[in-house]
Amino acid sequence: MQPRLATSLWVSAYLARLRLADIPVYVTAKGDATAGAVVVKCATLDGRAKAWQRSYDLLNDRRIWVVLADGDEAEVDAAIGRARRGDPDLWVIELEDRAGRSLLTEPGLD
Repeated sequence: MQPRLATSLWVSAYLARLRLADIPVYVTAKGDATAGAVVVKCATLDGRAKAWQRSYDLLNDRRIWVVLADGDEAEVDAAIGRARRGDPDLWVIELEDRAGRSLLTEPGLD
């Protein structure tokens, strides 16, 4: 089993990578600094959005990003709201990119 990186450290690195790519980003909910889960929402500025959350892939023994919600931005926001109610330690990171880039598949973030 791989050691886990503290959530706050991962979030800081992710924000830096997004800013280097000129992708506007906001932390809209700050969760537990050590072990809080993270949801990433990308708004494409056309009324649509997509949100991802981390999950564990048992078959490949690794953590992966899976889609939490995809579609109308209000529906994605509602799904994030439900997730926050179920996990008060959840971090929510929101970014805006017309192309829908999240950088989550890049090395070090995947």
